[in-house]
Amino acid sequence: MKKYKIEVDCANCAAKMEEATKKVSGVKDATVAFMAQKMSVEFEDGVDEAKVMKDVLKACRKVEPDCEIYL
Repeated sequence: MKKYKIEVDCANCAAKMEEATKKVSGVKDATVAFMAQKMSVEFEDGVDEAKVMKDVLKACRKVEPDCEIYL
């Protein structure tokens, strides 16, 4: 499980981003903590984490276009 700092504007958006992240190929599980501004991602075995995180950022930006994830 890896942790990332994330900018998210509201708890509802955080929940939507968490659901969107869980649907990204290569992600086993994910949580987004709005109050802590943190995202935890558990990857599938053998995936390219950098590529998966690009897809995660795209998915999160569909929820909140100005979202940033700091790797």
